[in-house]
Amino acid sequence: MDRISLVQFFEHYKPIDPEEEVFVPQFLGLLTQAPCFERTHLPGHITGSAWIVNPERTQALLVHHAKLNKWVQPGGHADGDENILGVALREAEEETGLKNLTIVTRAPFDVDIHVIPQRPDFPEHFHYDIRFLFEASLEEPILVSEESHAVTWIPLLVLENFTRERSVLRMRDKLLRTDKH
Repeated sequence: MDRISLVQFFEHYKPIDPEEEVFVPQFLGLLTQAPCFERTHLPGHITGSAWIVNPERTQALLVHHAKLNKWVQPGGHADGDENILGVALREAEEETGLKNLTIVTRAPFDVDIHVIPQRPDFPEHFHYDIRFLFEASLEEPILVSEESHAVTWIPLLVLENFTRERSVLRMRDKLLRTDKH
């Protein structure tokens, strides 16, 4: 999914969840800016994430992000790569150690715009995050990268015990509302 495909996606996207509606025009505006896939593009840039669930869709694999100090889905910067599905897959593999991820659909599962706090080396900015749905086996070994404190499978029904992040809970809710196939 490249820039042109993303523009076409957003031009026709009918979000299941109304929270996403406000993001659509903002994504379309950002995608007109040439450097929007670069992490240095401010006030925000495109990122890719993976919402990884088990085939039964009862658990999600989350990382406890070291810099943000919270549980979120694996994902990260495009660093100039306009194949955002490829970015999400790469980040998922790097952050979880999983090698047998199944892409459920090539279309984005969820989109979100969220603020990233200022750090000593970089100002506060926005991540325009495009999330894809993946499946993986609970049996496959997971690894913790240097970007995380922990990586674990979390039952969807107790997700609030780990995070209050509305966008993470929204992905859970969307998954539970949709059919498996």
